[in-house]
Amino acid sequence: QVQLVESGGGLVQTGGSLRLSCAASGSTSMIKTMAWYRQTPGKQRVLVAGVNAGGSPNYEDFVEGRFTISRDNAKLYLQMNSLKPEDTARYYCNAELFDGSYYLGYFWGQGTQVTVSP
Repeated sequence: QVQLVESGGGLVQTGGSLRLSCAASGSTSMIKTMAWYRQTPGKQRVLVAGVNAGGSPNYEDFVEGRFTISRDNAKLYLQMNSLKPEDTARYYCNAELFDGSYYLGYFWGQGTQVTVSP
């Protein structure tokens, strides 16, 4: 198992920037993919960006080149620029674990709140 702790959220004005961090602990050697998701009240949690074991990132279309995901061993980051009010959400770190080719499951952090004021 792994434990994920997010940080870096806060209140920012439209056009501002934030850098989210996620620190993993526990069986971190089994982590293959890591990702950022976000969720607003009453809606489903949605993928924002992910990075695989090889370091290749992928982004959802709504990111529009504004966010950059990066990974440094057991830490995951999300640099968010040009923030918009619609980016307001709780952001969650996600990690998928494998034992070789055997899928062990996925884990979530508690999330960090990002609020973008108009």
